[in-house]
Amino acid sequence: MPRDNMTSTVQKIARQALTTFRNPSVIGEHSKVFLENQNKLKSLLAEVRAADLKIVPRTIESAPTPPQRVAPPVTYMHIFETDTFSMGVFLLKTGASIPLHDHPGMYGMLKVIYGKVRISCFDRLDKPRDGASGVQFNPPLMPFQRSNLRPSMLRSVGEYTEENGPCVLSPQKDNIHQIDAVDGPTAFLDILAPPYDPDEGRDCHYYKVLHAHSEAADRKSEAQEHGDLWLMEIPQPSEFWCGGEPYPGPKVSL
Repeated sequence: MPRDNMTSTVQKIARQALTTFRNPSVIGEHSKVFLENQNKLKSLLAEVRAADLKIVPRTIESAPTPPQRVAPPVTYMHIFETDTFSMGVFLLKTGASIPLHDHPGMYGMLKVIYGKVRISCFDRLDKPRDGASGVQFNPPLMPFQRSNLRPSMLRSVGEYTEENGPCVLSPQKDNIHQIDAVDGPTAFLDILAPPYDPDEGRDCHYYKVLHAHSEAADRKSEAQEHGDLWLMEIPQPSEFWCGGEPYPGPKVSL
């Protein structure tokens, strides 16, 4: 059951998100004020559960299937949005993924409220784009594809349940990531700051992982075995789309 208090958990989270992100001049890893507020937000998110949002955890059998059409693999419940942040819940069907994508210039926090997700995070490397000019890929790339390559590294892979704290991303770290449902349906509360806005340069881009081939592939070092890792920007994958659902939980007002 939801906690019996005068102010809902989601309202407290929204207020703290506004406090954390509303002043761009103090946002950053070197700001003590920002880090203190971010930690307060992380602590609030760590406590949220599906019941606080009046969301009933779904099983394979209970997930709704609209008649006479294919249900989207992922749906979104919009909770609240300002110019400072957006907040909502993503629900993933069994076996569904949110493909590798980015949040340009944005902070994000993801808190699982039921089920389990696997999150794979990548960072871009500080190498020139034309560093791929002499790199070989299999199958070979067309010239226009090479212009969409970015040298990158796999930063982390982790699994999260409702018992874990939130996964946190920043404009510099863990910003490019893929989210996979593990062992059944799952859902997570998501905060982005600031929200997507293509007019402000904050549009979502999708990526594919490529491994370059080393000329010394017969050697045994790990770096040579795996080669360089590159991310190629691609259109939104055709197997992924996101539908909408009404949010059943407490309303937010700021």
